[in-house]
Amino acid sequence: MTRRTLFTILLLGVLASAEEYTLGPDSQRQPNVPRGVVTAYKWNTSKLYPGTVRDYWIYVPSQYKADKPAPVMIFQDGGGYIGETGQSRIPIVFDNLIHKGEMPATIGIFINPGVMPATSDQAQGRYNRSFEYDAVSDLYARFLLEEILPEVRKSYNLSKDPNDFALAGGSSGGIAAFVAAWQRPDSFHRVLSFIGSYTNLRGGQILSSMIRKTEPKPLRVYLQDGKNDQNIYGGNWFIANEDMYSALQYAGYDSTFTIGTEGHNMKQGGAIMPDALRWLWRDYPKPIVRSRKASPRQYVMEIIDPEKDWELVSSGHQFTEGPAVNKQGEVYFTDIRKNQIHKIELDGKVTLFKEDTGGTNGLKFGPDGRLYGCQNGRKQIVAFDTTGKETVIAEGVNSNDLAITAKGEIYFTEPPTKRVWFIDAKGAKRVVHEGISFPNGIQLTPDQTMLNVVDMRGKWVWSFQIQPDGSLINGVPFHRLETADESGESKGDGMTMDTESYLYVATELGIQVCDAPGRVVAIINKPQAAWLSNVVFGGPDMKTLYVTSSDKVYKRAMKHQGIAAWTVMKPPQPRL
Repeated sequence: MTRRTLFTILLLGVLASAEEYTLGPDSQRQPNVPRGVVTAYKWNTSKLYPGTVRDYWIYVPSQYKADKPAPVMIFQDGGGYIGETGQSRIPIVFDNLIHKGEMPATIGIFINPGVMPATSDQAQGRYNRSFEYDAVSDLYARFLLEEILPEVRKSYNLSKDPNDFALAGGSSGGIAAFVAAWQRPDSFHRVLSFIGSYTNLRGGQILSSMIRKTEPKPLRVYLQDGKNDQNIYGGNWFIANEDMYSALQYAGYDSTFTIGTEGHNMKQGGAIMPDALRWLWRDYPKPIVRSRKASPRQYVMEIIDPEKDWELVSSGHQFTEGPAVNKQGEVYFTDIRKNQIHKIELDGKVTLFKEDTGGTNGLKFGPDGRLYGCQNGRKQIVAFDTTGKETVIAEGVNSNDLAITAKGEIYFTEPPTKRVWFIDAKGAKRVVHEGISFPNGIQLTPDQTMLNVVDMRGKWVWSFQIQPDGSLINGVPFHRLETADESGESKGDGMTMDTESYLYVATELGIQVCDAPGRVVAIINKPQAAWLSNVVFGGPDMKTLYVTSSDKVYKRAMKHQGIAAWTVMKPPQPRL
């Protein structure tokens, strides 16, 4: 074989590996297809991104009727999609697909990232694109929901059904589209992502693992990337998109991944745009629901009953806390601000157990059948009998939550002083640990040889070994919780455990479930977008999980079984 022949073969191989991406008829103006109208606007009064200005455009299809709520699709980096001569040509594609009935009559919102203008010609402005798009917090979702959409609603009748909302973008705009839907699945159900930046520009690499850990959300996700996408300081874009798709499939999401040969551009994305939109809106208006068929390896599906959702138990409260279960499986909870304790009976009926509770917060039933409470308003710990009569157990403490051993001993947290206290069977109290930034929830292990204490202002649950006299030794920040992007605080609150030694922690991100080695293996979605204060197993078989969330209490059927304070058992050896 000659050198020229070898060169020719290699050249042909390179050419054969490249793909031509051309715009099809759905990206071209077609005769007799009604045209939508595009109008340009500016937004310069943002409170969430103060000082910024930005352009945005609204596309309204000719089929729009003001008396019918319209579906909405929002494009990040909107200026790159609104033109009719670029690679995407969304107004043309929308006109053609809507005319053929392959997507609904959708209002398009095309929005650019914000820029804070410079103060003079000699200064430089601040460009918000990465700050807005690459972050994995809920800030950009809030910007859309609290600022842009209300403004557009002043002129157009937009749907309020999350099934009618789609988000799209490329590169950083692609991750922005996914994160907004991930953070607010109550508002957005469809995601279209081209060459998405799921890399460590601002923490985006965490998303694939969060998808694997978290209970599936009602999302449909279309991913696209080219094998020759960029490989830079933040990561490898193609590998990151592969990882995202693998995680979505692992968790059972309605998702697809179109792979091409291009680099970090929209050549392939523009060419496949009509097919991507058809896929995204297929079977409309059939609602998109969360998957109930995830990989059998996904821990969350081993824990929850996938066929059951959260059920509302009680509402109309001011701030619910301290759920505690008695030996019958009935659950009691506090409404701190109303100074009340309520009882959830086995038939689901909610009754008032106690008024004038002195601001009682955390609750636990003891082995003696009494209900113990952190009566923080009166700086006491008290015990209530079955009639609600209270007995003072300890005075002069700012208690928050408590754990009670099978011997009737009490551990409690005192956040203002960064202390953990112990009360022995004779009623004598002493400090057994000091120094956790904000000790909040507290929970014994099933064998009652270790004590877990969550640091609300950090990402750790501390683990201590209990000595015969109640002292705590060998304390370490053991369980590592996931935290929101904008904070290193888990906002961990109440906790409970099951017979498998899984620890359930109420946090800002949901109920985080840690295995015995201290890893978050599952995150159960919150029942509502509100503070999650505490969690407990209840019911006659201890297989119902109850959570207190702001003004409401919810319950959910589980596969795992909870354990109460009066039960002591050796848990199984964990999987390491």
